[in-house]
Amino acid sequence: MNVSEAIKSRITVRQFLDKPVPEQTVRDIIETAKRAPSGGNLQPWTVHVLKGDPLAALISDIEEKLKSGVTEEPEYNVYPPELVDPYKTRRRIVGQQLYDLIGVPRSDTPGKLKQLARNFRFFDAPVGMFFVLHRQMEIGQFADVGMFMENIMLLAREHGLDTCPQEAWARWPQTLREHLSLSDDEMLFCGLALGYRDEAAVINELVSEREDFDNFVTLHGFEE
Repeated sequence: MNVSEAIKSRITVRQFLDKPVPEQTVRDIIETAKRAPSGGNLQPWTVHVLKGDPLAALISDIEEKLKSGVTEEPEYNVYPPELVDPYKTRRRIVGQQLYDLIGVPRSDTPGKLKQLARNFRFFDAPVGMFFVLHRQMEIGQFADVGMFMENIMLLAREHGLDTCPQEAWARWPQTLREHLSLSDDEMLFCGLALGYRDEAAVINELVSEREDFDNFVTLHGFEE
């Protein structure tokens, strides 16, 4: 699989098979992904990879907290509080496409919350990853981590795997601090589910739209 094929075939998968991912595969993906560009070569990422009992313990803990109504304060806004267009409309459309696909009506708030909670099971993926930064880091280093994560997602495709990047985990900073033994200097950025796509799951048919080239690109100096 070449890079173009990996990019075009990458989607956000929201249902995985109960099929283990070999440790060596995880190691190989991360080892190659670390060549992501990094300003000043800071390599600001720290990665925690969970499977088996540690993963099950985290999922169980979150499920108990959801049942009892426990919430935590996120350490950053995943989306701007007052999102403007065209970004607001794009988010609304893809969200509605997702819920229409799985048969959850616009008015079904409990159904939407149930689907949201699936994030915290990693959509049944056998491997969960967390990306952590030192609190001293700035917006440039968040970009570095994003590029590192993209490498992981594309390399996963090369290995026949799929992923789901999950900023939803930002909702549980204290719980993750405990489960990952993070220091006070560390901040959770994002989670990521890794596994084999369930091809039979309707929810995995969603392929989000992308803008036409001319709507977001301005070429300078290319005129003949």
